[in-house]
Amino acid sequence: MADCLFCRIASGEARADRVYEDDFAVAFRDINPAGPTHILIVPRKHIATLADLTPEDDALVGHLHRVAVTVAHADGRRDFRLAVNCGADAGQSVFHLHLHVIGGRPLAWPPG
Repeated sequence: MADCLFCRIASGEARADRVYEDDFAVAFRDINPAGPTHILIVPRKHIATLADLTPEDDALVGHLHRVAVTVAHADGRRDFRLAVNCGADAGQSVFHLHLHVIGGRPLAWPPG
């Protein structure tokens, strides 16, 4: 989608500090980090929100979670938070499914 920032990053059209990529996903550093490690993982396939997943996306969702562990460990994190915001009221500002890998500082619960 031409108007989607994360689609443009995934395609290489827009710049980002990439830390991982494969045929299905791209991971890059968040420009407004919530911790020393804050990496976003986006599927190359445009899916607007978590609520828009279909059964055909099941393998992709599993892959995104494995990528989260890979990038967290590569960034020196064994303890980290994995978060997905679904919708504007939940804090989603870019409507392309993405996972946040956050670590490197104590994280309180509940968040927000």
